[in-house]
Amino acid sequence: MRGLFAVVLGLCAAVMLPEVAAVRYIVGGNMGWSPNVNYTVWADGKNFYNGDWLFFVYDRNQMNVLEVNQTDYESCNSDHSLHNWTTGAGRDVVPLNVTRKYYFISGKGFCFSGMKVAIDVENPPPPPAASPVKAGSRSLLSTLRGHILFPVLFAVAAAWDSIVMVL
Repeated sequence: MRGLFAVVLGLCAAVMLPEVAAVRYIVGGNMGWSPNVNYTVWADGKNFYNGDWLFFVYDRNQMNVLEVNQTDYESCNSDHSLHNWTTGAGRDVVPLNVTRKYYFISGKGFCFSGMKVAIDVENPPPPPAASPVKAGSRSLLSTLRGHILFPVLFAVAAAWDSIVMVL
């Protein structure tokens, strides 16, 4: 019975949590991480936020993903990488978990054919401000009914349905 209570409590909490919207970007879109793609154009107009992910898809037998500093990025120098994100599978995921500028290149000469991208990661924008309360607006009871009561009733009904199915 304690386990059922924990499940119901977890469902209630999950229903009331705000949505988190981290984005996973496939670097290069349909072309992936490959030569002769203009990654500056690909990144232009995208907003990269702390918590997003970069997904590099490439030929694992020929290419790699190296994080470098700005100087090595500009000169395509792969000798002093900050981090080698290459796992050998050709499908590498890089978490953007620090607000800063990231520089990625592919070594083995591919950087000189354009396989490099600079990503500027910023903090997510603040949530929109709540609109001011107007006279005649919804009461506290109706607000609670919509945001708390219905999710709780849904969770209790789901738990009840589970109990009935077991019996």
